[in-house]
Amino acid sequence: MDLTRLKLILEAALLAAQEPLGLNDLKQMFDEELANDLLRKLLDELRDDWKDKPAELVQLASGWRFRTRVEYMPYLERLNPDKPPRYSRAVLETLSIIAYRQPVTRGDIEEIRGVAVNTNAIRALEERGWIDVVGHRETPGRPALYATTRKFLDDLGLRSLSELPALEAVNPHNPTLLELADAA
Repeated sequence: MDLTRLKLILEAALLAAQEPLGLNDLKQMFDEELANDLLRKLLDELRDDWKDKPAELVQLASGWRFRTRVEYMPYLERLNPDKPPRYSRAVLETLSIIAYRQPVTRGDIEEIRGVAVNTNAIRALEERGWIDVVGHRETPGRPALYATTRKFLDDLGLRSLSELPALEAVNPHNPTLLELADAA
């Protein structure tokens, strides 16, 4: 199969996909074995093909996907005026602590915040799919260890935790991560 045809198939799949597609997902569409390097090359070319369009091809934590460019979002929001759920400051602070200090226990979060963690805050983040229990600390009571998920990274448009804003940037006067999460 020629490269142009492969690229068109990749483009069609990515446009139709509800979730990001990883390289292994994309390989499943083809009878012949495709090298990861070739797929990445075709995806990079596809990203370049879309550089002047209202959508862009981005690589996220769990794969590749098309998304609308930021400058067009205000117009699209008028089509669906329902606002996504807004989270309390306590929920967003809890999320920030988990994102930057993971894995952490409820006790760790309470120590950092200086107040008790509301069960509903943890539940809201788990229901959104942004955090998950990744193990248990080997201390009395074996408390659950929380960490962020790939969905958290995908929803915030990040490939890895290293792309989070610098921790110094997250403070009450400049809540960068809090604003990112609240907007997602």
